[in-house]
Amino acid sequence: MSQGHPYVSHLTFADTPNAVPWARRHTADIMCRWRVPGAVIETANLIVSELATNAVRHSANNEPPNTGYPGLADVSTFTLGLQLTGTGVLVQVADRDPRPPVRRDVGLEATGGRGLFLVSEMANRWGYYYPTMATGKVVWAELLLHGSRRSDPGRTGHAKERGQPAEPTGPISDPVLIGRVLVGLREL
Repeated sequence: MSQGHPYVSHLTFADTPNAVPWARRHTADIMCRWRVPGAVIETANLIVSELATNAVRHSANNEPPNTGYPGLADVSTFTLGLQLTGTGVLVQVADRDPRPPVRRDVGLEATGGRGLFLVSEMANRWGYYYPTMATGKVVWAELLLHGSRRSDPGRTGHAKERGQPAEPTGPISDPVLIGRVLVGLREL
C-alpha cells in the first residue's frame, strides 16, 4: 500500500480466488479509517468484489510473468486502487488483460454474468482505460459519499480513453432483479 497521500491506497494481489475476499477486507479497513459512511463501504465492497473477480477470472487468458520460480509461473497479479476524492470514492482495478470489460444483459435465471451490470447500477459512473506505462487495463468506478447517484435512468456506460466518462447507454434496469442479486450476495 502506498503511503504518499493519506487518502490513496494501492495494493497488489495475486490473481488467486482468495484475493477477492482479501480485497474486500482491505477496502473495508481503508474506508473505515477514512470515515466513509457505512452504506458507501458496503457498495464499494460489492464493486471491489465484482471487479476483482473479473480480474482473477480473466487473468488465465494472459501470458504469465516470468518469476524465476516454477511454482509461481501460473500466478499473475492485479492491483486495487482506492482514492477518497472531495465528493466520493474512486475504486480502480488494474489487471493484465487488454480486452475491454463487457457489460452483458443476462436473463433472470442466469447464474453469472451480472458483475458489470451490478457495477454500472451501484456506481455513479464507471469506465476503463489503458494505462500508458503498463499492459492491460484499469476498470474504475466512482461512488458518491453523500446524496443520490446521478438522476438519468441509463447509468451504464464506459470510457475508452484515459478514464473520461462516456455518455450513458443501455436499458433501464430492473430494480427487482437488482434486489434479488443483492439478497443472493448477502446470503453468501
